[in-house]
Amino acid sequence: QVQLVESGGGLVQAGGSLRLSCSASGRIYSKYAMGWFRQAPGKEREFVAAINWSATSTYYSDSVKGRFTISMNAKNTVYLQMNSLKPEDTAVYYCTTGVDYSDPGYWGQGTQVTVSS
Repeated sequence: QVQLVESGGGLVQAGGSLRLSCSASGRIYSKYAMGWFRQAPGKEREFVAAINWSATSTYYSDSVKGRFTISMNAKNTVYLQMNSLKPEDTAVYYCTTGVDYSDPGYWGQGTQVTVSS
C-alpha cells in the first residue's frame, strides 16, 4: 500500500503564493511519478502537475504553466510551489502517485486551497 499525506493548503489573496507538500510512504517504486490534481466545486478533477521519480522530467497543465513549480526531495516528499495565484485556482488539491501520472493509482486525502479576489 501507498500512503500520501498533503499539507500546506489555506487561504491566500489573489497574486499571492502557497506551497503544498506531500509525504509519500509505503510501497513506492522508482517507476512511479508523483503529481497533483485539483477539483473545484462543481467541476471534475483536473491534472495540475507531475514529476517523475528521478526528478528529471516535469509536466504541467496549460492553466498553471509558468506559475506553479513541482519538485521532489530525496525523502519522498513532493512540493507544489504556487505563485501568482488566481481565484480560479481555488480547489481541493490532491497528491497522487502511480505508473501513469495522468491516471494515478493512489491519491491523498486532499488539501483545500482558497484564493480570494
